[in-house]
Amino acid sequence: MRYGLSHLDQLESESLYILRETAEQFLNPAILFSGGKDSIVLVHLALRAFWPAKIPFSILHIDTGHNFKETIEFRDKFIDQLNLDLVVGSVEETIKNQSSETDFSAFHSRNEIQSQTLLEAINQYEFDALIGGARRDEEKARAKERYFSHRNKFGQWDPKNQRPELWTLFNGRKHSKEHFRIFPMNDWTETDVWEYIKARDIEVPNLYFSHEREVFERDDVLYAYEEFIDLLPEEKVFKAMVRFRTIGDITCSGAIRSNALNLEQVINEISNSKITERASRGDDKTSVHSMERRKRKGYF
Repeated sequence: MRYGLSHLDQLESESLYILRETAEQFLNPAILFSGGKDSIVLVHLALRAFWPAKIPFSILHIDTGHNFKETIEFRDKFIDQLNLDLVVGSVEETIKNQSSETDFSAFHSRNEIQSQTLLEAINQYEFDALIGGARRDEEKARAKERYFSHRNKFGQWDPKNQRPELWTLFNGRKHSKEHFRIFPMNDWTETDVWEYIKARDIEVPNLYFSHEREVFERDDVLYAYEEFIDLLPEEKVFKAMVRFRTIGDITCSGAIRSNALNLEQVINEISNSKITERASRGDDKTSVHSMERRKRKGYF
C-alpha cells in the first residue's frame, strides 16, 4: 500500500490507472453495465479517472428482456443524470432473429443467451475492449482472469492462453477481430464495493435493500415471481422480506431473507455471512464449472 493511502484509496488508485491504460491502448472500448452495484461503481471510477472530461467509453447493457423493472428504471435515470452514451443489446432480438435458441421450460433462463447477444453487439459496434466490474472473489473462474483478459476472434476465453502481467505493464496487443475484457476491480471484494459506495455516497437500486416482494422457492433459492415464470406444481408464491446480493436476469438472480435496510446494515450482514455472493445465483448451480463454461463461450 502506498504511504498515506487508505485501503479504499489504494484500490481506487489501481482501478483509475487501469481505466486510463484502457483508454490509451484501445480505440473503441465500452463499459459493460448491468445496473448492479459493481458496474455502477465502475462507472463512478471512470468518472473520476477522466474528470472533468466526459467518459471516453460507451456504456453497453445486454438486456435479457427479463430484467428487474427496478434495474431498467435505475439504468435510464443513471444514464440521463450522467449524460452517458448508452448502447443496448437485446436478447429478445437475438431470439427473434433465430441467432440463438432458447428453452421455454419451467427452468428456462435467458442468462446464457446473453453471450451471443454480447458478441453480436461487439461485432456491430466494433468494440475492441469491454470493461467489466467482475471481481476475483466472486467465483473460481473469475479468479483466473487477468486485468487485461484476451478473447479470440470468436469471443472465446482460454485461461491458459493469457498474457503475463508484470508490475503495472499490460499487453493489449491483438489481431484483427480479437478483443479484450478489462477488469479494473479484480482486487476488490464485495465488502470493499459496499464500503466504497458508502464512502462516495453512490446511489444503487433499492433491490439491494430489504423489501417485501412475491417470491417462490426452487432448489433452496428464493426467486422473485413474475408472470413469465412457469411454476412447477409444488411451487407456491408467497411474500417475504428479501434483498438481492447480485442483480441480473430475474430467472437466475436469487434473493436472500434479510432485514438490512441501509448501507451500514448491508455491510454488517455481509461481514458476518459465511455464504458467498453468488450462492444465490441459479445459473451457477448447474455445474461446478458452469461459470467457466459460459466464459469460454463469450460470457462476461
